[in-house]
Amino acid sequence: MHDTFPADAARLASSDQPVLAILTIDDDHMQFRGNRQNFADLIQTGTEMGIPTYVVTVKDLKLNAHSVIGYTYLLREGRWVQDRFPRPTIIYNRIPLREDEQLPHVRRKLAAIARHTGIQMFNRRFFNKWMLFQWLHRDPKTRKFVPHTVKLTGIDSLARQLKRYRLLYLKPVRGKAGVGIMKVHFQPGKQLPFKLQVQEDKGSSSYRFATMERLWERIENVSQQIGEPYIVQQGIPLLMFKDRPFDLRVLVQKNLAGRWELTGIGARVAGLSSITTHVPRGGNIDKPAKLLNAIFGQTKAAKVLDEVAQTALVLARQIERKSGSPLGEMSLDLGIDHNGQIWFLEANSKPMKFDESDIRKQSLQRIFQYARFLHRRHRKAEGD
Repeated sequence: MHDTFPADAARLASSDQPVLAILTIDDDHMQFRGNRQNFADLIQTGTEMGIPTYVVTVKDLKLNAHSVIGYTYLLREGRWVQDRFPRPTIIYNRIPLREDEQLPHVRRKLAAIARHTGIQMFNRRFFNKWMLFQWLHRDPKTRKFVPHTVKLTGIDSLARQLKRYRLLYLKPVRGKAGVGIMKVHFQPGKQLPFKLQVQEDKGSSSYRFATMERLWERIENVSQQIGEPYIVQQGIPLLMFKDRPFDLRVLVQKNLAGRWELTGIGARVAGLSSITTHVPRGGNIDKPAKLLNAIFGQTKAAKVLDEVAQTALVLARQIERKSGSPLGEMSLDLGIDHNGQIWFLEANSKPMKFDESDIRKQSLQRIFQYARFLHRRHRKAEGD
């Protein structure tokens, strides 16, 4: 470990540039958890933009110390090294798992960061699916984009929704990467009218049942294995490309002025027999304009894409207002039906990195633009 950074800590902390720490959790085997390639890209971008950047764990982040132990990536050598760094002025929360974020010592540290007068943090916590839909349903400007959503409380609540909608999605409120999502299709007139598809760790399984009671037994079994409460959601018949449904993954981020701005839109086409469009589940990346042009024609496709961009910004503002804590970015999954109606499907406060190169480059830069905004606003408030 070197001792070069502490000598510069006071100078860096009082400069016009923020000091950004990527917050994660420690790991007994790998020092720290998280997407290391993403962290390395962030450190490289921070270096290019003149902003000191490093990875710090919850355990090593000492809020009252002038310097902290962290990690940086040596690009030429292709390895991570531990060092001392100035205490951060900005914290970008990338704790990778919900269960990590819920650990008592992690929750205590996040609360302490939020109270600290010299440190600003954004994207404090993962979203809860039920709360997301509640927040959006409460505002007339966003309500129209939200599929009908209720809590799954038992067989009666499921039966009521199946009477209303023949297609339903059942989602764990704190799910990740689509695991545990179920699709229920009611097909009256068939010998086995209830079809259930369950998204598992690898692939999906399908079942057919003659009665609601047998259907419910299987759903209850899956939900108990997942160990999370579920929501029931109106199924939206998404647009299809080559007989496979697709949705749009939209990344919105705060800019140098601290305002929400569109970073990019990608398309995700579902894999064969997959309930979701997640790429790890067999989905593939495609170009939104290409898919929409094939369905609507160029003129209407351009109009729909513009509406998607504007809708994402409206949704992001409402989510941030209701979340009660600062957000610097989020990804939103938006579906489109055959009428061109846009539907909100999901939002993520810890977006996965986009594989589209133009979106990826700008997404990295925006993190540091927003960090600069937070830093300058804080110094101005202090009368600096």
